[in-house]
Amino acid sequence: MSSGFSLAQVIEQPATWNYSVVRTRDNEYEIRFTASLKESWHMYDLGPYENGPQPTRFTFDLPGGVSLVEGMQMESPPTKEYDPLFEMVIGSFGGTGVFIQKIRLEIPAATIHTVVEWQVCDGSSCLPPEEESFEIKLGEGPVTATEPTGTEPSEASASLWGIILQAIAFGLVALLTPCVFPMVPMTVSFFLRGSEDKRKNRLNAALYGIFIVMLYTLPIAIIIGITYFTGGASVTANIFNWLATHWIPNILFFILFLVFAASFFGAFELVLPAKWTTKTDAKADRGGILGIFFLALTLVLVSFSCTGPIVGAVLIKSTQGAVWEPIVTMFAFSVAFALPFTILAFVPSLLKRLPKSGGWLNSVKVILGFIVLAFSLKFLSTVDQIYRWRLLDREIYLALWIVIFSLLGFYLLGKIRFRHDTPTEYIGVFRFSLAIAVFSFVVYMIPGMWGAPLNAISGYLPPVSTQEFVMGGPSVAPAPVQNTSERKYGDLFSLPYGLEGFFNYSEAMEYARQNNKPVFLDFTGLGCVNCKEMEARVWSDPRVQELLREKYVILALHADAKNQAEESDWVTDERGRELRTLGRINSWFVRTRYQVNAQPTYIILDGEGKPLLPPRTYDLDVDQYVRFLQEGLEAFYK
Repeated sequence: MSSGFSLAQVIEQPATWNYSVVRTRDNEYEIRFTASLKESWHMYDLGPYENGPQPTRFTFDLPGGVSLVEGMQMESPPTKEYDPLFEMVIGSFGGTGVFIQKIRLEIPAATIHTVVEWQVCDGSSCLPPEEESFEIKLGEGPVTATEPTGTEPSEASASLWGIILQAIAFGLVALLTPCVFPMVPMTVSFFLRGSEDKRKNRLNAALYGIFIVMLYTLPIAIIIGITYFTGGASVTANIFNWLATHWIPNILFFILFLVFAASFFGAFELVLPAKWTTKTDAKADRGGILGIFFLALTLVLVSFSCTGPIVGAVLIKSTQGAVWEPIVTMFAFSVAFALPFTILAFVPSLLKRLPKSGGWLNSVKVILGFIVLAFSLKFLSTVDQIYRWRLLDREIYLALWIVIFSLLGFYLLGKIRFRHDTPTEYIGVFRFSLAIAVFSFVVYMIPGMWGAPLNAISGYLPPVSTQEFVMGGPSVAPAPVQNTSERKYGDLFSLPYGLEGFFNYSEAMEYARQNNKPVFLDFTGLGCVNCKEMEARVWSDPRVQELLREKYVILALHADAKNQAEESDWVTDERGRELRTLGRINSWFVRTRYQVNAQPTYIILDGEGKPLLPPRTYDLDVDQYVRFLQEGLEAFYK
């Protein structure tokens, strides 16, 4: 059977590399490797990412008398963000990335062999990992810049003003992250308790902003000073990582939010000791200031889950010789980050002067209590995912949110009253509109109990992989086939939703011929973001799973697997290199056999391994994907 179409062309590698060498001391050199990417493509940072995407890696073959000074670093490390598909924080960059390695020579001259390995992705696909080799000469003679892909100087570092503007942008973006947003209602509620003294209220709001800036800038300045003079930032990085991921701070934040929520509901009043709030001026002022400082400290600590990567990037700059630049950058970041909270602190003092309308201020506190209670679960969920306690899987998390926001809706309708609420005979239009919005949100969440992706709030939820029941997923009885673990490489790989499949081309084709079924070739990757998104948002559809489970033989070939293949599967490529790892073998096979190298790519094959339809790549249109599978069946059986 022959195909009457042209397959997708091989995508030209969008990344080029060059390097330059600078002598920093008599016997020390700095090698700067520069990656230049075409528009729309991005590359991952140094990682490492266990069970994640392919990071950029450098290996050095050093002769005797040559040593590395510290480790490889990025000149401007990218901001890392939590990726729900990989369930980890990942950093990537586009445009240009500069990697720096310091080398020390104890001999007059040396030649260093260096290999860089990387992977690039764009908005729709990922290319298989590639590598490039460098022969770098150091020592006697002039220091020159060379490269394998053309002479091009490294781009100059951004100006200080450019870095400051970037830091300001980061500070504003950080306000939208899940770990920062819960502090908004807490800030409003805290300053709602302000006094009638307008001048004092304004002063307290200003102090709140100043404390936030100080808590970010001063400790970082001290830490940068220590790391600059001691020569390492690993301890600092570990501290930030501990704050963001360890169970102790996350559980403390969870409990703290629960206490605030209970206070908002009227269980008790969070107040400072009476001796601090008397009109004996000194003690009263001290109490107010300490309370504001505590709230600012809570904000800074809680936000480290999202702002930690930015702080870490600043610290790395300090180890590269920069001292004032990181401090100024952190100051700019903290000012931008603190400004909206300072404004929020001013707003409640304005609300206090509005006309009295029964217990509306208490209603505001109660509403904020529901929101704080819902967001408190995020900290418990973080610990649950990292330590795999499986106490708060996705459906349990969603069930709690559905109950919390349903109760909020009933409260807005006046069906629930708390201790300090004022009874009312009717509700206003605004409150009724809020109730409609809340119940609409509840209805939106309900399908998530059966596996709906809920993209609008996915950043706040545990990953779909933690959900035990997905409609049409693993609960659907699979067709009787042999155990996956008995197949070649079945102990290394698996398919989502309980689907059965093969991970070796010859084995899959033989099984397909015996059962007279077409083969569904899934060219994928363990570190392919778009592949996992396709699985989460397209393969989760019951129609897709039914077709794949009952009508096709699935063949999954991973382009980035580092596992060594059995010797019988080793191949020699067109350049004479012997390929031994599964990832390189699979990439070479798909590229030479089907002229594609982008992930994900889906190809429907007949029993002889010939394509029946044009291949399909990243596309979240489920209906079109179902049609693609149905047309493949029609082409196979006609």
